[in-house]
Amino acid sequence: MADITIGFIGMGLMGVPMSRRLLEAGFSVAVWNRNPEKTAPLQQAGADVCATIADLMNRVDVVMVCVTDSDAVEAVVFAQGGVAEHGNPQQVLIDFSSIDPQRTREMAVRLQQQSGLRWIDAPVSGGVAGAEQGTLAIMAGGSEQDIDAIRPLLEPLSQRVTRMGDVGSGQVTKICNQMLVSCNVLVMAEVMAMANKAGVDATQIPQALKGGFADSIPLQLTGPRMAAGDFDEVKWHVKTLLKDLDMANALAKTTSSAVPMAGLGAELMRLHGSQGNLEKDPCTLVQMYTETKD
Repeated sequence: MADITIGFIGMGLMGVPMSRRLLEAGFSVAVWNRNPEKTAPLQQAGADVCATIADLMNRVDVVMVCVTDSDAVEAVVFAQGGVAEHGNPQQVLIDFSSIDPQRTREMAVRLQQQSGLRWIDAPVSGGVAGAEQGTLAIMAGGSEQDIDAIRPLLEPLSQRVTRMGDVGSGQVTKICNQMLVSCNVLVMAEVMAMANKAGVDATQIPQALKGGFADSIPLQLTGPRMAAGDFDEVKWHVKTLLKDLDMANALAKTTSSAVPMAGLGAELMRLHGSQGNLEKDPCTLVQMYTETKD
């Protein structure tokens, strides 16, 4: 399937390494980003940079999207000059973004009505490291036939693709994922701060707990940075976890589900974000529990 041309919209923290892996796997890749400067690394790697979404859609068999939120997805798909205006029934859209499940379902129906494109929601877990290494976990929503057809395209990106059900199911699963991740990172911040105050070298906690029941990928990737106060490099964003926790609470309301941990987590994340940390890495959450000295 390397003769298939892939279009990738969204050159953020995840889009750049994912597109690079597709290029390295031998696919022809065309890219577009609202800020064209972010396409430079992909152009150097061999991607075709498109000036418009229309240009991209006229070149590709499959369009992949990875942008910040539901509004951003709707804009690239349905705004004037977007995917819907220039797509055709032979193409398929794969959305890697983490967005609202109900809006996903509504946009999928609208897209098929307007241009015939099928929609697969395929949010990912594994962060930038997973995108760089091709070890993302992909949770997909869509028809079984459509998902099976795109599995070869996702092999360079992922260790596992799981069909969770019809369109929207992938987004529900990603919300569940983010509830676990966010609450994990929040309690990790408490742990690192308390350990330091109790006289323990918190930088050793991730290694000490490795392989035990308390171990996790977030602990190994984010824990050392929390303990060491290493906040400069942004691997992911506080605003992303807050968005996902807010979606979790909205979904809980519509399904009459009790999610008290996610509710508290959202408010703690909102508090930290309101203090100028929305664009910062979640390892900065430890600062909520750390006394600062003048």
